Amino acid sequence: MFNKLRTRFLIVNLVTISIIMLAAFAAIYIFTYRNVQADIYMALHRIADMQERGPGDGQGPRGSGGGGGAMPTGQGPIDPYQPERSVSFKVQTDASGTLTGKESKFTMDDELYTAALKEALSQGKDTGRFTLDGSRWIFMVKPASSGQQFVFMDITAQQQILTNLIYTFAAVGLLTLVILYFTSRYFAGRSIAPVREAFDKQKQFIADASHELKTPLTIINTNADVLLANSEDTIRNQAKWLQYIKSETERMTRLTGDLLYLTEMDDSRTGKLHSRFNMSEAVENIILTMEAVIFEKNLSFDYDIQPDLTVPGNSEQIKQVVMILLDNAVKYTNPKGSVHISLYKVNTGVLLSVANTGEGIAAEHLARIFDRFYRTDTSRARKQGGYGLGLAIARSIVDQHKGKIYAKSVAGESVTFYMQLP
Repeated sequence: MFNKLRTRFLIVNLVTISIIMLAAFAAIYIFTYRNVQADIYMALHRIADMQERGPGDGQGPRGSGGGGGAMPTGQGPIDPYQPERSVSFKVQTDASGTLTGKESKFTMDDELYTAALKEALSQGKDTGRFTLDGSRWIFMVKPASSGQQFVFMDITAQQQILTNLIYTFAAVGLLTLVILYFTSRYFAGRSIAPVREAFDKQKQFIADASHELKTPLTIINTNADVLLANSEDTIRNQAKWLQYIKSETERMTRLTGDLLYLTEMDDSRTGKLHSRFNMSEAVENIILTMEAVIFEKNLSFDYDIQPDLTVPGNSEQIKQVVMILLDNAVKYTNPKGSVHISLYKVNTGVLLSVANTGEGIAAEHLARIFDRFYRTDTSRARKQGGYGLGLAIARSIVDQHKGKIYAKSVAGESVTFYMQLP
């Protein structure tokens, strides 16, 4: 599935960039083509005007007078309006189209004049183009006193500019697409990685949730079978089986409640109002509710709370995080171990730390302990009654408050959880 997604992303990216490049190249080519054509026609008109202006002394057209005698051939006078980079010439015809004169500042074969005139006459237009001996020519017809004047100009160089531009665009476009292919392939993989990770986490989440629900459902079903098998017995005698069913039902209720809460946190639908509250008092209230549990487990407990520290947020949600961290510390502290909680100001925020002695957490687990249903010791976690959702809920709440939550541990000695709020 992800290979198809990457391929689709790659194709869309290449097609989009190709269309953009094609549009850009087309715009550049059209702009260049129009400029070249404008220059060609401007040069052609200048050549045609040369005869009318004469060689600069105000005379009439060079060539024959009256009956259409031949114009001077060979090297003629250089006109300042003559384009120096283009080969050009003129021919004079009578009314029947017979060549009567020619003029050029370049020395040319007579066959060229005859062949060019033949091509122009065959098109029967005032302007046109043709190819002669591998060269591209443009011509223009102007009326003359005794017939017509044909003006020819070699435009091979100008056409070569356009051809070279197309080749350049093709080479640049092909090279760009090759580079773009490998670049897009790399970034497509990078872009899909978070999607793949989220998908894998979702699959794992569904599998874990199904597994967690399967156990209590199995227990409930088994105990219900026992009750049905002893349908004539009294409720008092079967209270044990009913108690098992009730206990597992309560566990499922807590699990589904936690899952719904996580969903609401992820979708930001909780609608909790955030306001500045006294963080120090919130932590002290949680400590008061946990003191009896800590005393009952015979644990050493001390705390260091800096007074009157306030933070913006939802006090009930922050209390829930403190309760989760402190409850975990109490559950996983070794017998006759110690728990320490502190709260103090750091820079522009506050930092809460909850530490306990015990087995600690191995380094390979620290990065994943906040994932849903993740537990470093599954059998021990079940005995404690946990699902591995507490720390996931804590992280969701802290993330919503733009804070940080993380853990540090010394394997076999202690573990400390930190929550930093802005």
